[in-house]
Amino acid sequence: MEQPATAGRATRPSGEEPEALETLVGASLTARVTLDELGTVTGWNAGAERLLGYSAGQLTGRRAADLLAEPIPVRGGLPTLAGLPRWNGDVALRHRDGRKLTVRILAHHRPPGADAPAWLIVSALTDRQPPAGLDESLVSWSFAQSPCCAQAIYDTRLRLRRANAGMERATALREEEMRGLRASEIVDDDAGLRTERGMARVLRTGEPEYAENYLRAPGEDHEHAWSVFVSALRDDEGTIQGVCLSAHDMTEQFWARKRLQLIAEAGRHIGSTLDVTRTAQELADVTVPALADFAGVDLLTALDDGPEPPVRAVPADGPLLLRRAALRSVTPGAPESVVAAGAVGAYPPGSAPFESLRTGRPAVHEVTDTAFTAWLARDPARAARVRAFGIHSVMAVPLVARGSTLGVGFFVRHRNQEPFQQDDLVLAGELAARAAVSIDNARRYTRERAAAVTLQRSLLPQRLPRQAAVEVASRYLPAGGHAGVGGDWFDVIPLSGARVALVVGDVVGHGLVASATMGRLRTAVRTLADIDLPCDELLTHLDDLVARLNTEEESAGERTAPGSAEASGDVGATCLYAVYDPVTRRCCFAGAGHPLPAVVSPGGTVDLVALPAAPPLGLGGLPYESTEVDLPEGSLLALYTNGLIETPERDLDTGLHRLRKALARPAGSLDALCDTVLADLLPQRPADDVALLIARTRALDARQVATWSVPSEPSAVAQTRKDVVAQLERWGLSDAAFVTELVVSELVTNAIRHAQPPVQLRLIRDTSLICEVSDGGSTAPHLRRARTYDEGGRGLLLVAQLTQRWGTRQSATGKTIWAEQTLSPA
Repeated sequence: MEQPATAGRATRPSGEEPEALETLVGASLTARVTLDELGTVTGWNAGAERLLGYSAGQLTGRRAADLLAEPIPVRGGLPTLAGLPRWNGDVALRHRDGRKLTVRILAHHRPPGADAPAWLIVSALTDRQPPAGLDESLVSWSFAQSPCCAQAIYDTRLRLRRANAGMERATALREEEMRGLRASEIVDDDAGLRTERGMARVLRTGEPEYAENYLRAPGEDHEHAWSVFVSALRDDEGTIQGVCLSAHDMTEQFWARKRLQLIAEAGRHIGSTLDVTRTAQELADVTVPALADFAGVDLLTALDDGPEPPVRAVPADGPLLLRRAALRSVTPGAPESVVAAGAVGAYPPGSAPFESLRTGRPAVHEVTDTAFTAWLARDPARAARVRAFGIHSVMAVPLVARGSTLGVGFFVRHRNQEPFQQDDLVLAGELAARAAVSIDNARRYTRERAAAVTLQRSLLPQRLPRQAAVEVASRYLPAGGHAGVGGDWFDVIPLSGARVALVVGDVVGHGLVASATMGRLRTAVRTLADIDLPCDELLTHLDDLVARLNTEEESAGERTAPGSAEASGDVGATCLYAVYDPVTRRCCFAGAGHPLPAVVSPGGTVDLVALPAAPPLGLGGLPYESTEVDLPEGSLLALYTNGLIETPERDLDTGLHRLRKALARPAGSLDALCDTVLADLLPQRPADDVALLIARTRALDARQVATWSVPSEPSAVAQTRKDVVAQLERWGLSDAAFVTELVVSELVTNAIRHAQPPVQLRLIRDTSLICEVSDGGSTAPHLRRARTYDEGGRGLLLVAQLTQRWGTRQSATGKTIWAEQTLSPA
């Protein structure tokens, strides 16, 4: 007998007893022999004993080759067999009684190391034949009763001859009712006609065909997806005698594939933008008509004003307020919607959205459900829509992201007569989860971007200061495609002597870091401008500041893990600084890697001011140079950042050409000119931040300026006071004579006593009265508090108390001390 440990039995069905299975299959009906790798017999069953006459005890341990009556007909013999995973064929064996038997065997070779004999050799015994005709009956029964597919046989005229039970179920007809009919007559739609055309091609070519059909049998409430194979039936001579059609019901696989496709579609389309409403609409668009006939996406109204979703999304009592963010319907105009897009709907306790958000779980509702009918009874408008459109199945799915409830998705079927199933609910939940994360991202982005815009606008000038040197207009546009704003800025800074400084700068990058850096640089520019540094020196100091900021950023980066959100990069910036003097009508420019300013003459000619090439701020080691230009009164200055002239679709030269054309166009005001420039040069959503500053120059009339050269003698102070009083009387400013006389006396006296000649006095009458005393010294005065018995030290303090502001500025030949008084309205 075969040894149990090496019998090599096949895996048995779970729960089937080994003895019962052996009895059922009749183990002795097969000769089974097992061998080791050396060809020694290790197992011998009763079937093998019946076949060759040897008992297990006689052959176990002997070489199997001793049983061969002839060599095995394999090229190379047994060594070749040892390398095969399986072998089958006829073998001549010697019976115990000496006669030769030709036996058909099947030999399985097990892989090395397997816990089983190396070879399993089997051969079916042929002394017990099944009842006559059983094989043909089994074939007929298998065709008629096949549970795995619907089958039909057609003759060469494509008339049905046989159909199995599966085909009868698929068509809801019995075989005798279909026999003799064509496929297009049995199935009266496009699927039947396509199948018949495919069978005609099979008859003509002999090649099998595959197709997918979608049918709904009479009396069924849903459509089936069928995988259809059509093949030719040939006789023994190879002549085609008919066609066999096999159709497998792939409905579940079809809908699983459709759901996967819908999820993939959602992944591509939902969340394409950082806009809450657009993202909600993308969810509605993806689900209609693939999943529902109508979809509405409602968000909590608490999100309209609050920065975060409420802790309790559903009120303890009272209605739930939801704003309809998006909707989509198979019917144009979505007439089945009770709540219009953008409107707020109130949902009472017991309604589908209310209960879905209360439980936090998606749910399917039939309109005949008790809870649903109770809701409709309290909402006549909704009940009327349900009746009018034949709505029969509804899903409510909460939109939850990162633990926060944002709203609910509402899905309806009325054209599709199949109600929502559990698989549909799972799919809707998956799509809603994806959309909720995208909506939450968009909401967070909107909030953060609003904070960044607020920060940057707070750092920019809220209103441009009043001054007489120029008339100005400005525009600032944050980038349309970035998660925040950038570091572009502009400024208008009044300077002493009725002059004005115009500044435009651009910090590399976007977001809060760029905005904060911009604020630091703008503050630094105002501070440096307040001490009246020349243009080139101001940029040099600003360059040093940016270099120090880079050092700070590098130190912060060393303390921060690489790639983390807090890791910082280098600070980079460009800047253009201009100072215009309305007395001399000269403008000084200095740039640091910034686009060139444009000057529009009163006649309309547009030119770019040629500035010396200079690196951006922060590189250090290279000097900055300034350029002075004479500007006729009424000239226009245009200062801007590179976002105005450079876009991904346009190069720099083209942008400058369009800018010059836009500036040359007549405009009713500077504000109108700013709008014209932006409209001509920028797309709907600019890719970079844009700052634009346009100034029209004014000039002070010579009659508004009086200048005296003062001898370096103390006696000259008295005459100077008289000249000043006389000039104020000519200007009609006698009320300011007392204070001005004191200021002039103090400043001129200090210049004569403590400075070097030449000494010059200048009065400028503008919106204020400016007194300037220039000398050849370089030492700047400073305030100090005089002690009780000091004879001096109170003059400059007195000047500071009597005037609105005062200060000093250096020049190439010395310094100028100035004081400014506010003039009373006439």
